Parts: sequence; C-alpha cells; structure tokens
Amino acid sequence: MHKVYLDNAATTPIRQEVIGQMQDALANCFGNPSSTHAFGRTAKTGIEQARKTVAKYLNAHPSEIIFTSGGTEADNMILRCAVRDLGVTTIITSKIEHHAVLHTAEELVKEFGIQLVFVDLDTCGNPDLSHLEKLLEEGDSKKLVSLMHINNEIGNKIDIEAICHLCKEKGALIHSDTVQSIGHYAWDVQQVPIDFMTAAAHKFHGPKGIGFAFIRKNAGLKPLIFGGSQERGFRAGTEPFHNIIGLESAFKAAYDNLDEETTYVRGLKEYFISELYKNIPGVVFNGYSGDLEKSTYTLVNVRLPFSKDKALMLQFHLDLKGVACSKGSACQSGSNSGSHVLSTLLNKEELEKPSVRFSFSRYNTKEELDYVIGVLKEFATT
Repeated sequence: MHKVYLDNAATTPIRQEVIGQMQDALANCFGNPSSTHAFGRTAKTGIEQARKTVAKYLNAHPSEIIFTSGGTEADNMILRCAVRDLGVTTIITSKIEHHAVLHTAEELVKEFGIQLVFVDLDTCGNPDLSHLEKLLEEGDSKKLVSLMHINNEIGNKIDIEAICHLCKEKGALIHSDTVQSIGHYAWDVQQVPIDFMTAAAHKFHGPKGIGFAFIRKNAGLKPLIFGGSQERGFRAGTEPFHNIIGLESAFKAAYDNLDEETTYVRGLKEYFISELYKNIPGVVFNGYSGDLEKSTYTLVNVRLPFSKDKALMLQFHLDLKGVACSKGSACQSGSNSGSHVLSTLLNKEELEKPSVRFSFSRYNTKEELDYVIGVLKEFATT
C-alpha cells in the first residue's frame, strides 16, 4: 500500500539534520542551563545562540524572542498578559481564529469582563478592513486585535502589514498567530509594526513541544509562569535545550532554503489544483485556498461533490488507501462539532459535502499527488 502524508498543516516530518543536532544535544549537552558550572554554561550559550538565530531572521532583537512549549502557550500567554498587564479591555478578533485564541478570549471575558468583538469577514473568510477600522474607532477602550496571518484550515493569507499599520494608526495593539506562517514566509518586524507573534517548530520540520513568542521590546508584559529566572525572567522552568536546538536548526534550514522550497511546494499545490479540476468535476475550494496569491502555498481545503452518505466514508477510504490528510485542523479531530471555520463560512447544503484539507511540504512529490487524485477519482465512481 502507498503511504502519502498530506497533513503537513497539522505537523511536519523533522529534517534529518535537525534530528542529528538534537541527538547530539541530548547525548553531549545535558547540563541545566541555569547551572553555573561548565556543563550548564555550555547549554546556556547554546540557548542564547538559538535566540540570536531566530531574531536575526526576523530582524528582531534577541530579547524579543521568548521560547515556549508551542503556539498555543504563546497565544494564551500574550492575550492573557495583555489584559492583565496592559489594561486591554477590548479584544477584536474573527470567528475563524485558532481555538488557542478564541477560547482564551472567551475565558478572559468570564474572568476580567472584557469585551470580545468579531470583525466582519468576506464570503471567503478574510477580514473586512473597513469594518475593522470602524471597530478600532468605537469608544476609548484599550484594544488588542488578534488576527492570524494564515488560517490553519483554509489557508487564507490576510494583509497583515496593512492591518498592523491600521492598528498603529488607531492606537491599538496587534497580535497574530503566525504558526502557519513562520518558517514559510519571510518576516521583518522592523518593517511590519506588529506587537506580538507566535510560532511552533513542528510546523516547519522541527520538533514538537517547542515554539516561541515574539514580544516587542518594552511592551510591558509580565511573567505568566513564575519560578526560576529562565527566559530572562519571563517564563520560568528549565529550558528543553535539545528542543530549542532543534527549533534553531529547523528555523535556519527553513529560511536558508526558503526561496527554493517555496517554489517547489507552490508547484505541488498548483499541480494538485489543476489535477483536481481535471479529474473531479464539481470540486470547490473553500476560502481562498484555490487562489495561489490569496492563500498560503502549503495547503488546499477542498469541498468534494459527493453525497452525504459517501461523505461519511471518505476519510475512512483515504486512510485505508494510505493517504494522510485532515477534514479540519488536527486540534479538532476529537470533536464531533466539525470545523468552526467552515461552519462560519458555508451554508447547510455546502456543509453536507465532504471538505478535506490537503497540506504539502518539501518531502512530497507529484507522483504522490497523482496517487491521491487516483484514489479520489476511484472513490467518486464507486
């Protein structure tokens, strides 16, 4: 049986060179980075070098990079601390954000009584900037806007630079969940006036359990986790040195090879879209995922013209044929409620059709895509 992994938006395979770096770190650099002896100093030096590496590619200051357990922790930390420490009383977001943002905001409403406001979306899921501007001008409350650069389910790519400049003009803070963006798109935080960003290494061929928050210098956030003085006093807890080294290695490889790998993966997406149109009449792309300019080059979210009864069997059939993909985000797999993103954008009839997210990486091939097209075509005719 073929095995084809097209669920890279959920997690990516680790690069071999990253595994090698992590193995070396586990075997030879096991000292506690907070210890003052040579073993600890070696680990501490490695962590600070990793911080400098990340900062260099983002054109940030090393002190603006805080290592976390991943994107979810970083999103929670930033939103919660902004309310607690910066006097934010209004959070403006959208109904199709990752639940790490939505659920956190909902909890902040309960705990602090903040106002939670949703910006209007166009029919494909992008925020209406004129409505956002109106929301920013309403009242005199301290506002935080949280909008993800790339949607993890439908791949929409918003104009984050324009949104950041609008927020600065109106005196609002701006946070973006950039988990699907970091490692796939170049960033220059000196040119884009963003206050807070989040990343997870396993989305760009690094290890799970490690990510980082970009927190603009002098933002005023205080620690959420207390204990030791790790992460410059901002996040207590012994640092996972091997994971940080893995993140650094994957991050560096992603940006050193960015142009070449972007061209290659974009070509896979373009080919897959073309073959779907040729072989599956009636196929529809959710959001802007079928548009190579308005969506990320790493994924498509496809609505297939199958009956409600056939739809129930599609995921099982794909898995049986060795095809790994997703009917929503991996974070939703334990839920029976379906995709909150698609439920927001599609009508009842459209939701009855099966929607599948296929996401690509440097390790995929056109031959694999041909196989998946064949599996879908076979399913459509049986």
